[in-house]
Amino acid sequence: MYVIIVGCGRVGAKLAELLSREGHNVVVIDKNPGAFKRLPEGFDGVTLEGSGFDLELLRQAGIEKADAFCSLTNGDNTNLVCAQIAKRIFNLPKVIARVYDPERAQIYQGLGLDVISGTILFAAMLRDKLVESRFSSFLIETKNLGVLEIKLKKEFVGRRVKEFNAEGEFLLVAIKRPEETFIPGPDTVLEANDVLMAVVKTDSLQKIKKRFGF
Repeated sequence: MYVIIVGCGRVGAKLAELLSREGHNVVVIDKNPGAFKRLPEGFDGVTLEGSGFDLELLRQAGIEKADAFCSLTNGDNTNLVCAQIAKRIFNLPKVIARVYDPERAQIYQGLGLDVISGTILFAAMLRDKLVESRFSSFLIETKNLGVLEIKLKKEFVGRRVKEFNAEGEFLLVAIKRPEETFIPGPDTVLEANDVLMAVVKTDSLQKIKKRFGF
């Protein structure tokens, strides 16, 4: 992928590092040239000093051939303006804006922008750790569904995945074993020490937990 990142703070720099290590082409834009010091030694992407809503700089960054655009500065207004420019003017297929204000995030999501609110995300993660340590709704970003981790008990060993799946309520999507993690089929036989990862309807959480005995 060819990815442009606006904002070389901690999040932007880390994302750039991860993408670069995976072999993606990365361009990082920041007004402050000192911010590029956050990038790891040997970073093989491109760094450009300037504003993320400067059209000429964006063209210089290669936005017309980019696959994705992330605006991750510490300012909501800047991120939303940059995201709209990337989406409306340059028609990028994948545009993400970081927004701190939860109310503003909901407004801009309603306008069709792909927005991530660190405030909402972190609060949801904390809530899950406090209340349901094995259940994470923030992974799917909806209140209706969540991901549940289940440590398989002895009485379920030898049974098949299809015996547990319930349409509209529960879908077992991955099994973690000491030697591998994989997507099971309906006839996959559960083994001792399996850890199951499932998508669960939030309203059915207690019912599912009772079924698996925790």
